[in-house]
Amino acid sequence: MRKKRQYTNPISSATQNSLTADGVDTYHEHAHFNAEGLVEAGNEQLSADKFVIATGQRPSIPDIAGHQYFKTSTDFLNLDEMPSDVTFIGGGYIGFELAGIARAAGAKVHLIHHNDRPLKQFDQQLGQQAIDHLSEIGIDFHFNTEVSQITQVGAQFVLEGDQFQLPTDMVFATAGRTPNVDTLGLENVGVNVDHHGVVVNEHLQTTNPTIFAMGDVVSTEQPKLTPVAGYEAGYLAKYFGGAPAPIAFKAIPTMVFGQPSLAQVGVPASIAADNDQYLLITNDMHKWYSYHRLNEPVAKAKVVIDRNNETVVGATILSNHADYLINIFTLMINQHMKISDFNQEILVYPTFASDIQYLV
Repeated sequence: MRKKRQYTNPISSATQNSLTADGVDTYHEHAHFNAEGLVEAGNEQLSADKFVIATGQRPSIPDIAGHQYFKTSTDFLNLDEMPSDVTFIGGGYIGFELAGIARAAGAKVHLIHHNDRPLKQFDQQLGQQAIDHLSEIGIDFHFNTEVSQITQVGAQFVLEGDQFQLPTDMVFATAGRTPNVDTLGLENVGVNVDHHGVVVNEHLQTTNPTIFAMGDVVSTEQPKLTPVAGYEAGYLAKYFGGAPAPIAFKAIPTMVFGQPSLAQVGVPASIAADNDQYLLITNDMHKWYSYHRLNEPVAKAKVVIDRNNETVVGATILSNHADYLINIFTLMINQHMKISDFNQEILVYPTFASDIQYLV
């Protein structure tokens, strides 16, 4: 934790210094729109030709008895010492990532999910194989389980539900995130929101033509990821500078940084399996030399090929090196690279990149 803080603590001051050097005025206050359409930040009232909402999301806290005992991902990443027994409620990518970290640090780990389909946005078969491996290394999964209350008993907390009881040292809410829109005064300026965030058009413009939104707070089908927010920020800078084109997204990879990692991009294998236009290629690579030499326990891939033009249009990777491979597949998809063209490249061998010719 000391090493982590040595890296993260200077970031805020470095960002502030960079903004100041660029001539940007900053206000360290809660901000909201008032009835006059101005932004109030502390004692200041700010006007502008255009406003951008970029308030992100916060962890969702289940509304159950004892909800005050929940910790969040922020709390987890600031722990000075890992508890002996920890529980995560919610089987999304954050829950899986933190559960893997806690187990690697030696904790007894429980992950509770309300149905039997965690990681629902990822390939079900490879997701299940990730769960199987995590179970083998000691993570206890509790599926189809609803927690109705948390009670503190001494130094521990007891989670209870229908025919379910579990004592634990610390419990984390990892059941999704909520857009930060509720205290911005958006009703004062005619900005529409829905359950997923601020409603925008193809220019990231809200229902108030002078107000725009970007990043995790936006209600779009794009994944809520840091590089997506950065891309949207770059788009708005160009749009405000006079470039009229609507925002356009290419294929965007998503990933669970787990043990092992699970990543995917483009057309899912579940769609390809039922469509004659696509060829679905599945490989188990854990005995391939690139993985065997590192004693990788799990390494699998599903690649979707468009039969009409012999290009890769989708990929799902389960391995400790999924981040590396998924980025290469993303480039292949977005550049519409033909498989025959890729196979003409001579790559460093043996590497994970050189294995791709055998995956397609």
